Amino acid sequence: MKISNYLAKPGGKFSLTKFSTKDTSGIKSKDDAKKLLDKNIEKMIELQDKLYASDKYSLLLIFQAMDAAGKDSTIKHVMSGLNPQGTQVYSFKQPSKEELDHGFLWRIQKAVPERGRIGIFNRSHYEEVLVVKVHDLLKYQQLPSELIDEKIWERRYEQINDFEKYLAENGTVVLKFFLNVSKDEQKERFLARIDDKTKNWKFSAADVEERKYWDQYQKAYEEAIASTSKKNAPWYIIPADKKWFARLLVSEIIVETLKNLDLQYPKLSDEQVAELQKCKERLMNE
Repeated sequence: MKISNYLAKPGGKFSLTKFSTKDTSGIKSKDDAKKLLDKNIEKMIELQDKLYASDKYSLLLIFQAMDAAGKDSTIKHVMSGLNPQGTQVYSFKQPSKEELDHGFLWRIQKAVPERGRIGIFNRSHYEEVLVVKVHDLLKYQQLPSELIDEKIWERRYEQINDFEKYLAENGTVVLKFFLNVSKDEQKERFLARIDDKTKNWKFSAADVEERKYWDQYQKAYEEAIASTSKKNAPWYIIPADKKWFARLLVSEIIVETLKNLDLQYPKLSDEQVAELQKCKERLMNE
């Protein structure tokens, strides 16, 4: 599949209506996608090992979506084979009092993965230009009144771009995924959660309430993605009505990105190789 087809091109006009939620890139079945996903997971295991060993780059994966789009299951299935020692997952909830007393990127910076590791954000700093914007929550953020004006969102987009540029220029590779689910599919998934007792815990009445703001959220996502999809921190629009395809596509993008880093295991100096040989001889002579 051509992953560039799913890229929100930096600097261009952007509309979610141009991206199908049902696309499967010609892959016809869940079984076919599972086989391809398994192969990608094998590649990711090898690439993660090299990422960890080389200790030069880190990888930050950011997942954003409407409720029931499949963020949790995508993270679970795509990252299932990776070494937990080299991965970390953060799920950002409503900010605490301490977090609200800092700039909105403060809690994000603390969660950025160190070199050699893969960090996964289940929701992220983008909530500050999505739910905060849609529900007008700025009044709860202790900001000076003169800073809350008509240009505050533009400034936040700039701050996010500067932050992600800083990450990229210090070795953190940033990939951002918007799982693009249709309103009809979201409804079906909500109904399934209500009908299945084992999934009741995943459903909240607030989820239905949020559906009233569907159009406002779509607009907020469009503006955020258009303003922050950059070469060093691209947004990919992932068709999410078929979970099996969403998982495969995310894995394809991760594998291709890691391959492009040309990761290598560290090479030892002649002195280090000689020392290894001496150690081997000592062990063999025990």
